[in-house]
Amino acid sequence: MWTKEDEAFMQRALDIAERGRGRVAPNPLVGCVLVKEGEIIAEGWHDHLGGLHAEQMAIHDAESKGKSPNGSTVYVTLEPCNHYGRTPPCTQALMWAGIKKAVIAHYDPNPTVRGQGVEVLRDAGIEVETGLLEAEAAVQMREFLYWCEHRRPIVTVKLAVDKNGSVDDRSQAAGRFTSEGCLDAVHQLRKECDAILVGAETIERDNPSLTVRRVEAERQPLRVVLDPHERTSTKAVVYTDGHETIQIGADYNGLLSLLNRLGDLEKQRLLVEGGPTTIHSFLSEGLVDEFYLVQSQVVHQQPVSSNIDRDVLTQAGLSLHRTETWGEESVQVWLRNTTQ
Repeated sequence: MWTKEDEAFMQRALDIAERGRGRVAPNPLVGCVLVKEGEIIAEGWHDHLGGLHAEQMAIHDAESKGKSPNGSTVYVTLEPCNHYGRTPPCTQALMWAGIKKAVIAHYDPNPTVRGQGVEVLRDAGIEVETGLLEAEAAVQMREFLYWCEHRRPIVTVKLAVDKNGSVDDRSQAAGRFTSEGCLDAVHQLRKECDAILVGAETIERDNPSLTVRRVEAERQPLRVVLDPHERTSTKAVVYTDGHETIQIGADYNGLLSLLNRLGDLEKQRLLVEGGPTTIHSFLSEGLVDEFYLVQSQVVHQQPVSSNIDRDVLTQAGLSLHRTETWGEESVQVWLRNTTQ
């Protein structure tokens, strides 16, 4: 059904969609290319929240180059919207531009779309084909698709341990023990998440800022402090630097309730950076979707065991998916079996 040229055009759309990562939430990553006579004449992607959608940017790109989009084929990674939101409907933009054919990777499960985009285009006489590189598009938009289905965020855990699985060295003041390169990777991960959660013990021991600092970021993630016994001091930096923070105190009603609350705030990916107690609570309830286990070659003199190993992660429904290198550290990436 699909030619190699079709796949190449859609792959290009997927590639340029990545330019919006960390900048468009709660909208999904979307890329688009316009093709005429076998050549790409224009490209577009959703660059930032409130900005042009991918289809609109591609049409604008064509016009700015003096190339008419009339009669072209559009390759787009997500079904075009047919409703007024932060921008006008993309279906109208495509019709006005004179697009003759639309090739769509993935349908849009958002209740405001759900097939209406395809239907409107077909009713307008535009040929529509769907499903090209659908699996690849689903991986790219996984947080958005998960939120549309469950109305709560994907849960990502990041935990750094020493050579023997310790999370802290009580012989020293609190401090980072991983490399600068690893820290850069952590801040990139933070950039890609909508909220960051830690527990009260992490606030008391480390007083972290929980912000994105080492990479360029359009926004800061919402910070969540899980503190049901209200132990933390309001003088902590996390409360006073001007960035938004939610403290879950005596109103704590369970982790699932918390995730649903974050889903209501359109948070699609939560990063848990707390200590072992907080992380174990997520693992024991089967709420972890991916786990980044960062291992340093440092050896702590007065270690604090994480009590997290292969057996614990496997019992929590996770499987080792790949290994990475962050600076001087090795990283195991574990994924929930149903999301691999």
